[in-house]
Amino acid sequence: MEDNKGTVCVTGGTGFIASWLIMRLLERGYSVRTTVRPDSDGSRDTDFLKNLPGASERLRILIADLGNPESFGPAIDGCVGVFHVATPVDFEDREPEPVVTKRCIDGALGILRACLNSKTVKRVVYTSSSAAVQFNNSNAEIQDEDTWSDVKSLREVPMLAASYAISKTLTEKAVLEFGERHGLEVVTVIPTLVHGPFICPKFAGSVQIALALVLGNENDYSFLLKMCLVHVDDVVRAHIFLFEHPDAKGRYICSSATMTIEEMSKFLSERYPEFQIPSPESLKEVKGPRFASLASRKLLDAGFEYKYGIEDMFDGAIQCCKEKGYL
Repeated sequence: MEDNKGTVCVTGGTGFIASWLIMRLLERGYSVRTTVRPDSDGSRDTDFLKNLPGASERLRILIADLGNPESFGPAIDGCVGVFHVATPVDFEDREPEPVVTKRCIDGALGILRACLNSKTVKRVVYTSSSAAVQFNNSNAEIQDEDTWSDVKSLREVPMLAASYAISKTLTEKAVLEFGERHGLEVVTVIPTLVHGPFICPKFAGSVQIALALVLGNENDYSFLLKMCLVHVDDVVRAHIFLFEHPDAKGRYICSSATMTIEEMSKFLSERYPEFQIPSPESLKEVKGPRFASLASRKLLDAGFEYKYGIEDMFDGAIQCCKEKGYL
């Protein structure tokens, strides 16, 4: 395919969303530079990226680290756009929250400064998370882009993945404020739980959570009491749509389905009888938050259309897990 779309940068290229994004950008005729963290023991597999269609001509893999924001300069210099997908994911809260948050914010703002310095970057698309919306004291059953997670409450009442929610909330606020202050176009995408097949070698964490009833991972059941989901390809298509849409501005929730754990149990039992799925009755003792649904109206009103439903998400993920030996 003739290169007529220009060069874009995707951070965190070996991750679940970023690797799909690279694949779709190459398909659309972009040249892509992607960044991966320094790999001291040489164990990180990037061959799956190098083998994507178009990668041999239009993909470059560079080393950069959020802990050293200036390291992103060479990857961004000369690009027309940047997709900042990379983020530290520490659901077990192994590191102190302030350390994680500072690295996220400093890394993101360093990337935005490199975009300003390039004089070529027209728009930055930042991958946020529903964790930047749903952890709040609102009683609304449906929440939209006006809602933010309450960092003060998250810090006062420790809970699992609080560090991740705090870092994503404060980083998204910081990148939007930076864009406003410096006249740089910054758009944020807020996916709910990203599901579906994964092309990266590592078992995607969000897919593990979504498949908890299939895998028997009881520790993850509490995440599923009421879960908003979206197919990875829809998330990636939304990133590209918002990069290319001339009037895109601010935050955009990306979520196409909501399921309770009881509905998921019934659906999985009927669709995949080969698995021992816990019954809805047996799941009544599961404790945890039932989050509000998130509305994608802003994204849909801009002209975006979802392609995938719940069946596609689970079929793709389960087939992928079987092929990769996880099931």
